[in-house]
Amino acid sequence: MTGHSPQGPTVSVIVPCYNESENLPALYARMRDVMDSSHEEWEMICVNDGSTDETLDRLIQLYQEDPRVVVIDLSRNFGKEAALTAGLAHARGQCAIPLDADLQDPPEIIPRMLAKWREGFDVVNAVRISRKGESWLKKISSYAFYRAINCMSIVEIPPNTGDLRLLSRPTLDALKALPERRRFMKGLFAWLGFRTASVYYHREPRHAGRSKWSYQKLWQFALDGITSFSQVPLRFASYLGFVVSGLASFSAIYLVARTLLKGSPVKGYPSIMVTLLFLGGVQLMALGVIGEYLGRTYEECKQRPIYLVRRIWSHKDVDEA
Repeated sequence: MTGHSPQGPTVSVIVPCYNESENLPALYARMRDVMDSSHEEWEMICVNDGSTDETLDRLIQLYQEDPRVVVIDLSRNFGKEAALTAGLAHARGQCAIPLDADLQDPPEIIPRMLAKWREGFDVVNAVRISRKGESWLKKISSYAFYRAINCMSIVEIPPNTGDLRLLSRPTLDALKALPERRRFMKGLFAWLGFRTASVYYHREPRHAGRSKWSYQKLWQFALDGITSFSQVPLRFASYLGFVVSGLASFSAIYLVARTLLKGSPVKGYPSIMVTLLFLGGVQLMALGVIGEYLGRTYEECKQRPIYLVRRIWSHKDVDEA
């Protein structure tokens, strides 16, 4: 096997792993073939995000077979965004490429991304033309999410673009300077700016196993994205409060005028209940929106680390000793 050059690798491939033991052999084989054919020095940084299957054992086996494999074992499951952050923080390459372990995003696209990087682009997004193996509900919800967040955010987040992209070393250094704990990586990548290009590909179904993203997790992911990059929900709650107050004022004027002109008949129980329930719902919704932002502020104020590393397996330490 070929080891790292003294200056470090050219390309760091970041692979967050959570219960992906079935996919790792095929992933490594395809990654090795693609990167060896590119004639670039490379490393594959695999982050075990608290897996409960044989993922860590498979990763250690790959590390023992190939010195270009680095294994980072987190102390527990911190989530994909944290695992991706850990991998990017340990990347030594002149550029880094996050890649899912399920092989939905093919490693064979990497040479096209490297070609764009050599042209001078700092960020190369991999944009999905099609999404095989996904339900119509997931496709529609994904489309609606990107439309919604781009309508509310001042930062344009590329639609149909996942974590697969190339980041140059200046981009990586800038990303490390961002202090957020609850991280929405797609938004952070877009916020950085830099000179950006795109390559296009067809997304494949999972190679093996099942997706770890339930609709509940996707909903929380969407909330994190919107609250991280937009204050529109807060403004909407304020505007809704003004509208309801205005309607209530007009209603009060109407009731007073009617009472003065026609007297005050004893009726209106249904309308009173509807009004009370409506106002109560508006207040609870506004409190919920405020609570989401307050919760994010609370998490950031605690200043806890994004992740904790239990152990790192890396031949780099042996080579430098």
